[in-house]
Amino acid sequence: MKDENIIVEKSKAFALRIIKLYRYLSAEKQEYVLSKQILRSGTSVGANVREAERGQSKADFYAKMNIALKEISETEYWLELLHESDYIDSNSFESIHSDCDEIIRILTSITKSQKYKD
Repeated sequence: MKDENIIVEKSKAFALRIIKLYRYLSAEKQEYVLSKQILRSGTSVGANVREAERGQSKADFYAKMNIALKEISETEYWLELLHESDYIDSNSFESIHSDCDEIIRILTSITKSQKYKD
């Protein structure tokens, strides 16, 4: 259960970072396509984690956490594209990618442990 609390906190903090990144990309870089994609996937992670907390069953919990894992993986892809296309510099990328990677590891652990329980 402790992991679940960590993932709730970290996914929400990550969503707030993504919102700030979206604002920066829109205002400073006039980038609207990739920024909308990362805003959608990056904030969806926390939303799915929050939904999983109130899952109606273990299967529902697992399904929502699995969706969150897919969304954070998609977010990692958008971050890589933004970095490799020079919309975000290496320092910014490394910082937010580190958070992204940590969330991937936590969600992978939660979904694997849930899978073995079933």
